[in-house]
Amino acid sequence: MLHLRLISPPSRADEVTAVLEDCPGVTNIVVLSGAARLPSGDVILCDAARESANEVLGRLKWLETEGSIAIEHVDLSLSKTAEEAIEEAPGEPDDAVIWEEFAHRVQGESGITWAFLVFLAIATQLAGIGVLQNSVILIIGGMVLSPEFGPIAAICFGLLRRRWRLVVHSLRTLITGFAAAIAVTFACALVSHWLGWIGPGDLATGEEVRFIVTPDRWSFIVALLAGVAGVLSITAGKSTALIGVFISVTTVPAAGYLAVALALGQWEQVAGSVSQLSMNVAGMILAGTTTLVVQRRFWPQVGRRSSV
Repeated sequence: MLHLRLISPPSRADEVTAVLEDCPGVTNIVVLSGAARLPSGDVILCDAARESANEVLGRLKWLETEGSIAIEHVDLSLSKTAEEAIEEAPGEPDDAVIWEEFAHRVQGESGITWAFLVFLAIATQLAGIGVLQNSVILIIGGMVLSPEFGPIAAICFGLLRRRWRLVVHSLRTLITGFAAAIAVTFACALVSHWLGWIGPGDLATGEEVRFIVTPDRWSFIVALLAGVAGVLSITAGKSTALIGVFISVTTVPAAGYLAVALALGQWEQVAGSVSQLSMNVAGMILAGTTTLVVQRRFWPQVGRRSSV
Protein backbone atom coordinates (compact mmCIF):
# COMPACT_ATOMS: atom_id res chain seq x y z
CA MET A 1 0.00 0.00 0.00
CA LEU A 2 0.92 3.63 -0.51
CA HIS A 3 -0.03 6.55 1.71
CA LEU A 4 -0.81 9.81 -0.11
CA ARG A 5 -0.86 13.28 1.43
CA LEU A 6 -2.47 15.81 -0.87
CA ILE A 7 -2.85 19.58 -0.39
CA SER A 8 -5.55 21.13 -2.54
CA PRO A 9 -7.00 24.62 -2.88
CA PRO A 10 -10.29 24.63 -0.93
CA SER A 11 -12.23 25.39 -4.11
CA ARG A 12 -11.05 22.12 -5.71
CA ALA A 13 -10.99 19.80 -2.70
CA ASP A 14 -14.29 18.19 -3.70
CA GLU A 15 -12.83 17.47 -7.15
CA VAL A 16 -9.85 15.73 -5.55
CA THR A 17 -11.97 13.55 -3.29
CA ALA A 18 -14.25 12.68 -6.21
CA VAL A 19 -11.24 11.42 -8.17
CA LEU A 20 -10.02 9.37 -5.21
CA GLU A 21 -13.45 7.83 -4.67
CA ASP A 22 -13.69 6.96 -8.35
CA CYS A 23 -10.27 5.26 -8.58
CA PRO A 24 -10.26 1.53 -7.75
CA GLY A 25 -7.84 0.53 -5.00
CA VAL A 26 -8.11 3.80 -3.02
CA THR A 27 -9.38 3.75 0.57
CA ASN A 28 -9.07 5.42 4.00
CA ILE A 29 -9.85 8.87 2.57
CA VAL A 30 -9.58 11.67 5.14
CA VAL A 31 -10.26 15.38 4.51
CA LEU A 32 -8.87 18.05 6.86
CA SER A 33 -10.43 21.32 5.78
CA GLY A 34 -8.13 24.33 6.03
CA ALA A 35 -5.36 22.36 7.78
CA ALA A 36 -2.56 23.29 5.37
CA ARG A 37 -0.63 26.54 5.82
CA LEU A 38 2.18 26.44 3.22
CA PRO A 39 0.76 26.06 0.68
CA SER A 40 -2.59 26.95 2.20
CA GLY A 41 -5.52 24.69 1.52
CA ASP A 42 -7.22 21.47 2.52
CA VAL A 43 -5.22 18.36 3.45
CA ILE A 44 -6.51 15.12 1.97
CA LEU A 45 -5.08 11.80 3.11
CA CYS A 46 -5.68 8.38 1.62
CA ASP A 47 -4.19 4.91 1.11
CA ALA A 48 -3.90 3.39 -2.34
CA ALA A 49 -2.77 0.10 -3.82
CA ARG A 50 0.41 0.37 -5.91
CA GLU A 51 -1.59 -0.55 -8.99
CA SER A 52 -3.77 2.53 -8.47
CA ALA A 53 -0.95 5.06 -8.25
CA ASN A 54 -0.60 5.84 -11.96
CA GLU A 55 -4.29 6.63 -12.38
CA VAL A 56 -4.45 8.76 -9.24
CA LEU A 57 -1.32 10.72 -10.13
CA GLY A 58 -2.38 11.07 -13.75
CA ARG A 59 -5.78 12.52 -12.89
CA LEU A 60 -4.44 14.79 -10.14
CA LYS A 61 -1.28 15.98 -11.89
CA TRP A 62 -2.50 19.58 -11.68
CA LEU A 63 -1.88 19.44 -7.92
CA GLU A 64 1.87 19.65 -8.64
CA THR A 65 1.43 23.34 -9.46
CA GLU A 66 -1.71 24.25 -7.49
CA GLY A 67 -1.02 22.25 -4.35
CA SER A 68 1.18 19.34 -3.28
CA ILE A 69 1.46 15.57 -3.59
CA ALA A 70 3.53 13.39 -1.25
CA ILE A 71 3.70 9.59 -1.28
CA GLU A 72 5.00 7.21 1.38
CA HIS A 73 5.28 3.43 1.29
CA VAL A 74 3.24 1.69 3.99
CA ASP A 75 5.21 -1.20 5.48
CA LEU A 76 2.25 -2.61 7.41
CA SER A 77 -1.48 -1.94 7.05
CA LEU A 78 -3.89 -3.85 9.29
CA SER A 79 -7.19 -3.03 7.69
CA LYS A 80 -9.91 -5.04 6.03
CA THR A 81 -10.76 -2.10 3.77
CA ALA A 82 -7.11 -1.90 2.69
CA GLU A 83 -7.12 -5.59 1.80
CA GLU A 84 -10.32 -5.08 -0.20
CA ALA A 85 -8.75 -2.11 -1.99
CA ILE A 86 -5.76 -4.22 -3.04
CA GLU A 87 -8.10 -6.91 -4.31
CA GLU A 88 -10.16 -4.32 -6.18
CA ALA A 89 -7.14 -2.93 -8.01
CA PRO A 90 -6.41 -5.03 -11.13
CA GLY A 91 -3.02 -6.68 -11.49
CA GLU A 92 -0.36 -7.54 -8.94
CA PRO A 93 1.53 -4.99 -6.80
CA ASP A 94 4.96 -6.15 -7.99
CA ASP A 95 3.88 -5.71 -11.62
CA ALA A 96 2.79 -2.10 -11.14
CA VAL A 97 5.31 0.51 -12.23
CA ILE A 98 4.79 3.87 -10.54
CA TRP A 99 6.18 5.98 -13.34
CA GLU A 100 6.45 9.23 -11.39
CA GLU A 101 8.40 7.45 -8.66
CA PHE A 102 10.68 5.79 -11.20
CA ALA A 103 11.27 9.10 -12.99
CA HIS A 104 12.12 10.84 -9.70
CA ARG A 105 14.52 8.09 -8.69
CA VAL A 106 16.47 7.91 -11.95
CA GLN A 107 16.58 11.70 -12.17
CA GLY A 108 18.26 11.77 -8.78
CA GLU A 109 20.76 9.06 -9.73
CA SER A 110 21.68 10.55 -13.11
CA GLY A 111 23.84 13.37 -11.80
CA ILE A 112 27.54 13.46 -10.98
CA THR A 113 27.97 13.47 -7.20
CA TRP A 114 30.98 12.98 -5.00
CA ALA A 115 29.41 9.84 -3.54
CA PHE A 116 28.96 8.35 -7.03
CA LEU A 117 32.55 9.14 -8.04
CA VAL A 118 34.05 7.84 -4.79
CA PHE A 119 32.07 4.59 -4.76
CA LEU A 120 32.89 3.92 -8.42
CA ALA A 121 36.58 4.69 -7.87
CA ILE A 122 36.77 2.39 -4.83
CA ALA A 123 34.91 -0.37 -6.70
CA THR A 124 37.28 -0.06 -9.68
CA GLN A 125 40.33 -0.16 -7.41
CA LEU A 126 39.00 -3.26 -5.66
CA ALA A 127 38.55 -4.91 -9.05
CA GLY A 128 42.05 -3.81 -10.09
CA ILE A 129 43.57 -5.31 -6.95
CA GLY A 130 41.49 -8.42 -7.57
CA VAL A 131 43.00 -9.00 -11.03
CA LEU A 132 46.48 -8.45 -9.61
CA GLN A 133 45.88 -10.89 -6.76
CA ASN A 134 43.85 -13.27 -8.93
CA SER A 135 41.10 -12.93 -6.31
CA VAL A 136 37.55 -13.53 -7.47
CA ILE A 137 36.32 -12.38 -4.04
CA LEU A 138 37.80 -8.89 -4.50
CA ILE A 139 36.43 -8.68 -8.04
CA ILE A 140 32.94 -9.57 -6.82
CA GLY A 141 33.34 -7.03 -4.01
CA GLY A 142 33.97 -4.35 -6.62
CA MET A 143 30.88 -5.47 -8.55
CA VAL A 144 28.63 -5.20 -5.49
CA LEU A 145 29.97 -1.77 -4.49
CA SER A 146 29.67 -0.22 -7.94
CA PRO A 147 26.84 2.36 -8.40
CA GLU A 148 26.85 2.56 -12.21
CA PHE A 149 23.38 1.09 -12.77
CA GLY A 150 21.71 4.32 -11.64
CA PRO A 151 22.82 6.35 -14.69
CA ILE A 152 22.17 3.34 -16.94
CA ALA A 153 18.56 3.15 -15.70
CA ALA A 154 18.23 6.90 -16.27
CA ILE A 155 19.41 6.46 -19.87
CA CYS A 156 16.82 3.72 -20.39
CA PHE A 157 14.05 5.93 -19.01
CA GLY A 158 15.22 8.89 -21.08
CA LEU A 159 15.10 6.79 -24.25
CA LEU A 160 11.63 5.51 -23.33
CA ARG A 161 10.20 9.00 -22.76
CA ARG A 162 12.41 10.69 -25.37
CA ARG A 163 13.94 12.94 -22.78
CA TRP A 164 17.17 13.51 -24.68
CA ARG A 165 18.57 15.92 -22.12
CA LEU A 166 18.30 13.21 -19.47
CA VAL A 167 19.98 10.71 -21.82
CA VAL A 168 22.88 13.07 -22.53
CA HIS A 169 23.20 14.04 -18.86
CA SER A 170 23.25 10.40 -17.74
CA LEU A 171 25.75 9.39 -20.45
CA ARG A 172 28.00 12.22 -19.31
CA THR A 173 27.73 10.99 -15.73
CA LEU A 174 28.55 7.41 -16.74
CA ILE A 175 31.52 8.39 -18.93
CA THR A 176 32.89 10.88 -16.41
CA GLY A 177 32.51 8.40 -13.56
CA PHE A 178 34.32 5.58 -15.33
CA ALA A 179 37.00 7.95 -16.66
CA ALA A 180 37.68 9.27 -13.15
CA ALA A 181 37.66 5.78 -11.60
CA ILE A 182 40.01 4.40 -14.27
CA ALA A 183 42.31 7.42 -13.88
CA VAL A 184 42.55 6.98 -10.10
CA THR A 185 43.15 3.24 -10.40
CA PHE A 186 45.70 3.81 -13.18
CA ALA A 187 47.60 6.33 -11.02
CA CYS A 188 47.69 3.95 -8.05
CA ALA A 189 48.80 1.04 -10.25
CA LEU A 190 51.49 3.19 -11.91
CA VAL A 191 52.92 4.26 -8.54
CA SER A 192 52.88 0.64 -7.39
CA HIS A 193 54.73 -0.33 -10.57
CA TRP A 194 57.37 2.37 -10.02
CA LEU A 195 57.84 1.14 -6.45
CA GLY A 196 58.39 -2.40 -7.75
CA TRP A 197 55.33 -3.79 -6.01
CA ILE A 198 53.73 -5.06 -9.21
CA GLY A 199 54.85 -6.01 -12.71
CA PRO A 200 53.42 -7.36 -15.97
CA GLY A 201 53.67 -10.89 -14.59
CA ASP A 202 51.28 -10.03 -11.76
CA LEU A 203 48.40 -9.26 -14.11
CA ALA A 204 46.14 -12.29 -13.86
CA THR A 205 45.27 -14.01 -17.16
CA GLY A 206 43.95 -17.33 -15.84
CA GLU A 207 40.51 -18.84 -16.28
CA GLU A 208 39.23 -17.07 -13.15
CA VAL A 209 39.55 -13.62 -14.75
CA ARG A 210 39.66 -14.49 -18.43
CA PHE A 211 35.99 -13.51 -18.81
CA ILE A 212 36.94 -9.88 -18.13
CA VAL A 213 39.11 -9.42 -21.22
CA THR A 214 37.54 -11.91 -23.64
CA PRO A 215 34.07 -10.61 -24.52
CA ASP A 216 31.93 -12.98 -26.57
CA ARG A 217 28.28 -13.67 -27.31
CA TRP A 218 27.76 -14.92 -23.75
CA SER A 219 29.00 -11.60 -22.38
CA PHE A 220 26.33 -9.78 -24.37
CA ILE A 221 23.63 -12.24 -23.32
CA VAL A 222 24.57 -11.79 -19.66
CA ALA A 223 24.46 -8.01 -20.11
CA LEU A 224 20.98 -8.27 -21.65
CA LEU A 225 19.71 -10.41 -18.78
CA ALA A 226 21.30 -8.05 -16.25
CA GLY A 227 19.61 -5.06 -17.89
CA VAL A 228 16.20 -6.71 -17.65
CA ALA A 229 16.74 -7.80 -14.05
CA GLY A 230 18.11 -4.42 -13.03
CA VAL A 231 15.13 -2.45 -14.35
CA LEU A 232 12.65 -4.93 -12.88
CA SER A 233 14.37 -4.73 -9.50
CA ILE A 234 13.98 -0.94 -9.47
CA THR A 235 10.39 -0.81 -10.71
CA ALA A 236 9.31 -3.58 -8.33
CA GLY A 237 11.40 -2.25 -5.42
CA LYS A 238 13.46 -5.46 -5.08
CA SER A 239 16.83 -4.15 -3.89
CA THR A 240 18.25 -7.63 -3.29
CA ALA A 241 17.71 -8.44 -6.96
CA LEU A 242 19.58 -5.27 -7.93
CA ILE A 243 22.59 -6.42 -5.93
CA GLY A 244 22.49 -9.65 -7.91
CA VAL A 245 22.63 -7.59 -11.11
CA PHE A 246 25.83 -5.92 -9.96
CA ILE A 247 27.44 -9.33 -9.42
CA SER A 248 26.41 -10.61 -12.85
CA VAL A 249 28.01 -7.97 -15.08
CA THR A 250 31.65 -7.15 -15.66
CA THR A 251 31.64 -3.38 -16.11
CA VAL A 252 33.71 -2.53 -13.04
CA PRO A 253 36.06 -5.55 -13.36
CA ALA A 254 36.71 -4.51 -16.97
CA ALA A 255 37.41 -0.94 -15.88
CA GLY A 256 39.78 -2.14 -13.14
CA TYR A 257 41.61 -4.50 -15.51
CA LEU A 258 41.84 -1.70 -18.08
CA ALA A 259 43.47 0.69 -15.60
CA VAL A 260 46.02 -1.85 -14.39
CA ALA A 261 46.81 -3.04 -17.92
CA LEU A 262 47.41 0.56 -18.99
CA ALA A 263 49.81 1.11 -16.09
CA LEU A 264 51.71 -2.07 -16.98
CA GLY A 265 51.66 -1.47 -20.73
CA GLN A 266 49.67 -4.61 -21.56
CA TRP A 267 47.90 -3.24 -24.64
CA GLU A 268 46.22 -6.45 -25.74
CA GLN A 269 44.40 -6.71 -22.41
CA VAL A 270 43.50 -3.02 -22.65
CA ALA A 271 41.62 -3.63 -25.91
CA GLY A 272 39.77 -6.62 -24.48
CA SER A 273 38.76 -4.70 -21.37
CA VAL A 274 37.44 -1.76 -23.39
CA SER A 275 35.39 -4.13 -25.55
CA GLN A 276 33.98 -5.91 -22.48
CA LEU A 277 33.06 -2.64 -20.76
CA SER A 278 31.39 -1.23 -23.88
CA MET A 279 29.50 -4.45 -24.60
CA ASN A 280 28.12 -4.68 -21.07
CA VAL A 281 26.93 -1.07 -20.93
CA ALA A 282 25.34 -1.28 -24.41
CA GLY A 283 23.63 -4.58 -23.57
CA MET A 284 22.16 -3.27 -20.32
CA ILE A 285 20.88 -0.08 -21.97
CA LEU A 286 19.26 -2.05 -24.80
CA ALA A 287 17.63 -4.62 -22.50
CA GLY A 288 16.62 -2.05 -19.88
CA THR A 289 14.91 0.19 -22.41
CA THR A 290 13.12 -2.76 -23.99
CA THR A 291 11.91 -3.88 -20.56
CA LEU A 292 10.46 -0.45 -19.83
CA VAL A 293 8.70 -0.43 -23.21
CA VAL A 294 7.14 -3.82 -22.45
CA GLN A 295 6.10 -2.73 -18.95
CA ARG A 296 4.51 0.44 -20.28
CA ARG A 297 2.69 -1.26 -23.13
CA PHE A 298 1.66 -4.71 -21.99
CA TRP A 299 1.82 -5.31 -18.24
CA PRO A 300 -1.46 -4.99 -16.27
CA GLN A 301 -1.93 -1.72 -14.42
CA VAL A 302 -4.78 0.46 -13.31
CA GLY A 303 -3.48 2.86 -15.95
CA ARG A 304 -5.96 1.22 -18.33
CA ARG A 305 -8.13 4.32 -17.85
CA SER A 306 -5.30 6.87 -18.09
CA SER A 307 -2.17 7.16 -20.18
CA VAL A 308 1.22 6.55 -18.57
